[in-house]
Amino acid sequence: MASRRCLRTLTLTLTRHDSAVFSSTPSLQLSPPPPPPPPPPSPSPSPSPPKTLNHRHLYTLPLLSKPSLILCNRQPTWPQHPRHFSSHSGDENDDDKEDEDENDDDDEEMGEGSDTENVSASNRVYSAEEKQREAAAIGYKVVGPLQPSDRVFKPLEPVFAVVQIGSHQFKVSNGDCVYTERLKFCEVNDKLILNRVLLLGSTCQTIIGRPTLPGASVHAVVEEHALDAKVIIFKKKRRKNYRRTKGHRQELTRLRITDIEGIEKPEMPEVGKSEKAASEKPQKVAVAT
Repeated sequence: MASRRCLRTLTLTLTRHDSAVFSSTPSLQLSPPPPPPPPPPSPSPSPSPPKTLNHRHLYTLPLLSKPSLILCNRQPTWPQHPRHFSSHSGDENDDDKEDEDENDDDDEEMGEGSDTENVSASNRVYSAEEKQREAAAIGYKVVGPLQPSDRVFKPLEPVFAVVQIGSHQFKVSNGDCVYTERLKFCEVNDKLILNRVLLLGSTCQTIIGRPTLPGASVHAVVEEHALDAKVIIFKKKRRKNYRRTKGHRQELTRLRITDIEGIEKPEMPEVGKSEKAASEKPQKVAVAT
């Protein structure tokens, strides 16, 4: 408003001064300025923007009776700033993605570490003493491969034993088949001796170890190294978009029990005789002299 008032008062003073000059010198006439020279021809002349005049430029204008001012009204152009929000709908998704990436990295690191451990364990070379020591810690001893001349399989005997292999306990008898975790340092058709016998029993006696029996042993033969059925491991974290599905097949070893030692075995009745014949006592026969 102040600039408009200054401009108005300035124009009024100029008009009064102009009228006073023309009244004192009537012969004074203003000649129009000469026309500007024509501009050189150009292929694509660009229009010149209109000039805006302020009250400061009025001192340089010629003294006219009615000065005309060219004012151009332009709308100001404000710079466009990006809009910033205090809470964004994509922040939760970003956090979820970051958590998922971190979990993936952890899983990958864990998988890589387990793979490297497995590779290093498989590539390790054991000496004979180390093999015997580790096998004894699990609870068995490798005797050697089974020969064609060996007759290790015997008929069923009324004797049983409770034997420990690793962290598992099994009740076995002669001719039974047992599945255990994969046993190291043994191949198919190898003869084993299971040393950790916890209990022995038969029809006439029972022997309990504290915790094991020193003079007892169970003989077995390795029949197969196989894989167990697949187990699905599924992990989920709700509201985190976290789901992991993995499968696992446990390595197993099948053993065939051939003999149990350390207990007195009762005699088995012959196949052709009946129970009465086996239970009858021999009769005395008189002899004539």
